[in-house]
Amino acid sequence: MAGKMKFYITTPIYYVNDVASVGHAYTTIAADVIARFHRLLGHDVFYLTGLDENSQKTVQAAKKLGVKDAKKYTDRMAKKWKHVWEVLNISNDGFIRTTEERHRRVVRDFFMKVYRKGDIYKGKYEGLYCEGCEAFVTESDLVDGKCPLHKKTPKKITEENYFFRLSKYQDKLLKHIEKNPDFIQPGVRRNEVVSFVKEGLKDVSISRPIKEWGIPLPIDKKHVIWVWFDALLNYISGAPGYWPADIHLMAKDIIRFHCVIWPCMLMSAGYKLPKSIFAHGFLTINGQKMSKSLGNVIDPLYLAEKFGVDQVRYYLMRGITFGEDGDFSTRDLADRVNNELVANLSNFCYRTLSFINRASEGRIGKAANGEWEKKLSKEIEKKIIDIKRCYMNYNFRDAVKQILEIGDIGNRYFQEKQPWVLIKKDPKSCKGVLAFSANIVKVITILLKPIVPDFAGKIEKQLNTKPLGWKDLSKRLENHRIGKAEIIFRKVDYVGEDPFASMDLRVAKVEKVEDHPEADKLYVLKIDLGTEKRTLVAGLKGHYSKKYIEGKRIVVVSNLKPAKLRGIESQGMLLAAEKGGKVGLLVSDDEPGADVIAEGIEKKPSKLIDIKDFLKLGLEAKNGKVYYKDKVLRTKRKELRVDKKIEGKVS
Repeated sequence: MAGKMKFYITTPIYYVNDVASVGHAYTTIAADVIARFHRLLGHDVFYLTGLDENSQKTVQAAKKLGVKDAKKYTDRMAKKWKHVWEVLNISNDGFIRTTEERHRRVVRDFFMKVYRKGDIYKGKYEGLYCEGCEAFVTESDLVDGKCPLHKKTPKKITEENYFFRLSKYQDKLLKHIEKNPDFIQPGVRRNEVVSFVKEGLKDVSISRPIKEWGIPLPIDKKHVIWVWFDALLNYISGAPGYWPADIHLMAKDIIRFHCVIWPCMLMSAGYKLPKSIFAHGFLTINGQKMSKSLGNVIDPLYLAEKFGVDQVRYYLMRGITFGEDGDFSTRDLADRVNNELVANLSNFCYRTLSFINRASEGRIGKAANGEWEKKLSKEIEKKIIDIKRCYMNYNFRDAVKQILEIGDIGNRYFQEKQPWVLIKKDPKSCKGVLAFSANIVKVITILLKPIVPDFAGKIEKQLNTKPLGWKDLSKRLENHRIGKAEIIFRKVDYVGEDPFASMDLRVAKVEKVEDHPEADKLYVLKIDLGTEKRTLVAGLKGHYSKKYIEGKRIVVVSNLKPAKLRGIESQGMLLAAEKGGKVGLLVSDDEPGADVIAEGIEKKPSKLIDIKDFLKLGLEAKNGKVYYKDKVLRTKRKELRVDKKIEGKVS
């Protein structure tokens, strides 16, 4: 594309053994909006996303599923990720997998450039390693001794590694950030990074002793390259001819890797730095970060099926201020779709084009150009300038707000001009009104194209135009025949909060079991919920021995109102299947505190629930699994099991 300005945008590459969540979709859709906007401007765009496959967690995940060949496992998972992006209408130009040879070649070449610079040396590392982050952490990074992202205590590791002289580039990095204020965005992230760097950078380990998976060091086959050093290089290997990136887009939890280690690696190897790094906030549920480890992940395919792809894209860009944390709500999604996308924008487009079909046989004449039309045109032109600025600054929420205001202008104009009356009194003036309205439809279509591309494509078809670009905003659509008008968006039903959403079911480890002093059929259990210890009273005598129960990992309703049973307060309720007088405990292999989830249900646990609320769920054990309706209950790691393979109602 000679002569066109290049624009290169990336998402982070996602762990191949994860399942795509609405959090992943948020980043990927935002990047897609930016890429589509720059294509509208006529730029030569390359949009890269992909998968991080060289993690040791990949091997572990494959083994858990009984897959001996990790590459076959990653191939299978890669298809699932690609399917999600296809469904969500993601227009990526490249998809990089770090197991590809093209990537491995770049990693080896880059490593040698840094090595020849004298910035890699061998040494011994002693420190804390978080397996979830696949990175070494410091005591100051931890909260209550645990990784704040994965809620696990890191392991103490001592091993011989190769190190990168990160400390050598501290001053150079600070100067670059100072000279380039837009290098790290938004400003709050830039301040965080500057503060961190000024505390003093330490050299980082960039290898691990030989593992069964990863890219071997070119200088020492007994070591593999640290997954983060390897993964960051996808931005070069995945888009030949486009480096440096105009923008790396990501969530804020990985800014140290991208804003500190990555630029210093590039300085060492002699590469240009990316022009900007934008770290947006987290999507939250009930104020808590969406996370697979916390069990509150929402499946984007479920949302797309329930509400529609464009509708989900619209809400994520409209309902949340990009750059900040934002609470995800299906109620807010439904409200915005119905009140904004349907009632305002889609309604205006349909009423205008359908009236043209009926009143003038689908022909658009010369647009009215009276004083009111001139005033409205100037208002719209001003908004177009503001909307472009919003897109350029990744302020999608305000961009949509102003597009909605253009929709308001169109609806108000159409309503006050009353073409259904005017067609009888003054057909010529009526055609001018309809043509003016049709041009507002065209403007809305172009402005919305990055966010709701399917809608825009359908309106282009109804307008009977070629694919429209930004330059077409200033061109009048006149003396033109349109196609058939059809309603595109319809109101969606709010998917009410599922009763399961209010339940806080968790895995607990039974530490001790005692007889209840006042009841023959009751045990008193001391349990560990990961973050706290509790007492439960359960009627398991005659079904289980104390010795059998101790050490078991059971499932507990942790937000049930406490109740006294024969004088001892039970702080929750364990779950078991029961049929014909036989009882089978619900058990799990996961850690104490692990959340029990049902796929696709947005968890919003109430503070306390009544037993009658739980019983309404109608949980059922079948074939060794536990079901809520047609959903299998599970933790992030595995499905729940039923001890003794009892089938029946769960209570």
